[in-house]
Amino acid sequence: MKVNKNIEVRGMSTNSQIEIVLKDIRKIIAESRSAAKRNINSLQVISNFLIGKRLVESEQQGKKRAEYGKETLKNLSVKLTKEFGRGYSATNLEYMRKFYRIYKDHTELIPQTSSNKTALQKPQTLSEELSLSQVCQKISIRLPLSWSHYLFLMGISNINERSFYEIECFNENWSLRELKRQFDASLYERLALSKDKDGIKKLSMKGQQIEKHTDVIKNPLVLEFLGLKEDHRYSETDLETAIIDKLENFLLELGKGFLFEARQKRFTFDEDHFFVDLVFYNRLLRSYVLIDLKIGELKHQDLGQMQMYVNYFDRYIKLEDEQPTIGIILCKKKKESLVEITLPKNANIHAAKYQTYLPDKKELKKQLEEALEEWKLSNP
Repeated sequence: MKVNKNIEVRGMSTNSQIEIVLKDIRKIIAESRSAAKRNINSLQVISNFLIGKRLVESEQQGKKRAEYGKETLKNLSVKLTKEFGRGYSATNLEYMRKFYRIYKDHTELIPQTSSNKTALQKPQTLSEELSLSQVCQKISIRLPLSWSHYLFLMGISNINERSFYEIECFNENWSLRELKRQFDASLYERLALSKDKDGIKKLSMKGQQIEKHTDVIKNPLVLEFLGLKEDHRYSETDLETAIIDKLENFLLELGKGFLFEARQKRFTFDEDHFFVDLVFYNRLLRSYVLIDLKIGELKHQDLGQMQMYVNYFDRYIKLEDEQPTIGIILCKKKKESLVEITLPKNANIHAAKYQTYLPDKKELKKQLEEALEEWKLSNP
């Protein structure tokens, strides 16, 4: 492959510099592959992070960075692919470089001990630093997801949004498929729109927190996994059956801490029988969560009925040390004014919209940006 011989790095030819970088990357790959005790995903993340680190260090020393970096990646790719096989294309090496740049603040590679503090004051190559075995534990703790997760996350430009999904992936043990689904369903935007500026900041620092009854509400609840077409007619029973058939997905969409208890839970009062569509328990709030399904527009009778359900559970079902019951009416249409005028301000009852298709992510982002601008204007 033709190399621009006019490019030099501190007096070295490009070929000489490539050999130095190649030596260090060989060391990373060889030591990573020999660490049999570690999980393969962790190994890949550690190896790619350190390769990215080495590439960035090399690039920073170049006088003509863009041209030098492009040629370096091409030459390294050819040599690494020949020696180690697939996975080291120029595109993948570029991902590794991007990975290090984005996540370098997530981990402190080298402890500041008295023995190496002075030496660390000057630039060093990986060969001069601590061995891979001494730094990989720090990296694996600070970067606990798989390489496939990070490849997807690197495509999220909003730092706060990316941080939120990282936290949720780790805390909820999301697969890559679930991460993609939650991203497509705009989980971050849906949660952020229900919070103030400080609440949005907490999302990026701590993920979704369930601390009060309003934290379990999402508007809208996205149920595209049910397979119910928006333009097809279906009954409330059809909706309920679809939810039970996809209960695991529904629990993931509801959020943290939900446990399923019953479908069509019957209770009798004054010789009349009543049925709650779905009964859940949230172990984080330590309270029952009752869900009633409505395929049409919300009416005040629906709110009154849910109030009766909640009152019954609070008086006859919940234990003394448990929190008050939460009622959620899932409906296709609702009027906020109707909810406000029908229910007392301190009611644990909420009306939430659901939709059987993925939301318009661009529209939700626009709404969130507008909300942030309003907060800035009202809090200069």
